[in-house]
Amino acid sequence: MAQAWFIELLKGTGKLFLHPVFYYLVFLAGILGVSRVKRERRNFHIRVEDAYFELRQLFPLGIVIGSVISVVAIAAGTVIPLAAVVLAALFTFLWSITTKVRLLAPAYTLGAAFFALIFAAQQDWPLPFMPDLFTSLNEKIYPSITVLLALLIIGEGIFIFKNGPKGTSPKLIKSKRGLTVGVHEVKRLWMLPVFLLLPGGAIQPPFEWWPVFSFGEQSYSFLLVPFAIGFHQQIQSLLPKEAVQLVGKRVIVLGAITFIVSTAGYWWPITSIGAAALAILGREAITLHQRLHEENLPFYFSKRYNGLIILGIIPESPASKMALQVGEMVTKVNGVRVQNEKQFYEALQRNRAHCKLEVLDVNGEVRFVQRALFEGDHHELGILFVQDEKKRDSAVG
Repeated sequence: MAQAWFIELLKGTGKLFLHPVFYYLVFLAGILGVSRVKRERRNFHIRVEDAYFELRQLFPLGIVIGSVISVVAIAAGTVIPLAAVVLAALFTFLWSITTKVRLLAPAYTLGAAFFALIFAAQQDWPLPFMPDLFTSLNEKIYPSITVLLALLIIGEGIFIFKNGPKGTSPKLIKSKRGLTVGVHEVKRLWMLPVFLLLPGGAIQPPFEWWPVFSFGEQSYSFLLVPFAIGFHQQIQSLLPKEAVQLVGKRVIVLGAITFIVSTAGYWWPITSIGAAALAILGREAITLHQRLHEENLPFYFSKRYNGLIILGIIPESPASKMALQVGEMVTKVNGVRVQNEKQFYEALQRNRAHCKLEVLDVNGEVRFVQRALFEGDHHELGILFVQDEKKRDSAVG
């Protein structure tokens, strides 16, 4: 039995590379990186992270989270029909056409697949190459799908909390009053590979009670499925890390509540519909609440009279090596008080070999940072500020 399981796991892993979503997510992540770099160059004449940053974020954490979800789902004997996998992939492609990355979250892809599966099962749709895909489906499959949906939402929340704050992108926009202000944007795509247990195959249940809620088939197979996790957030009134992690916590809570409701579906199938609806509406509510809440607060990255707010830090630049942080305020440069970008660089030129900055940190405490400047160092220290209106207009033009 152990050998049969090992072989099926290998087969299921290999099928990952046959899944079109796998390659499509790599393509989309590359597009996100290129578009971000173009926008940053348009705003600041320089990019922050390179164009491959989004691609580098696509896999590593997903392998860890996906492994945990796979163990939980398989240990619980959660059986997912192939039809649900096909429909989830279909909605991943469809929602990507809208260019709204956030719609690639599990609540919208697998959630939509859940309701489409209910309709398709009633209509008994024949599909090319898969004429029997929606036949022989019964109500026992729906609780398993919503349990998986809940686990994926929890995984999404962990992604947002752990990886979302990394490499947030500074951005210049116009406020309602027509002033140039700074915001931070996270537009990220992650891949969450999860082993699913499908009915039919070569392996037999290891215990008499597994799967606990079987629906006819007594042999199973594994399939490693790449689920998309899309996330988009624009932060204007809080520090990026604080704002993103707050959303991550709320998504984890939503996933946990959805999980509790979805498990009740094994006894009361109608509850599964409530769990899927809760996932979709709850995820939309989190996004809407964050957006409305921030609109009622002042911009964090705006012009100040007592210094310059750091909007962004170029990686590996002198500013990065000086441990300057986004959200801190530079009040003095080489002993000279500064209020705008021009004054900052004029004061910096007073001593081309060394710079000393007086900084007000995010807790309101004063600290001093200094560093020798060497030939070849970034000519502007690697700090991005909210630009003056004239400079902003020339950058746009």
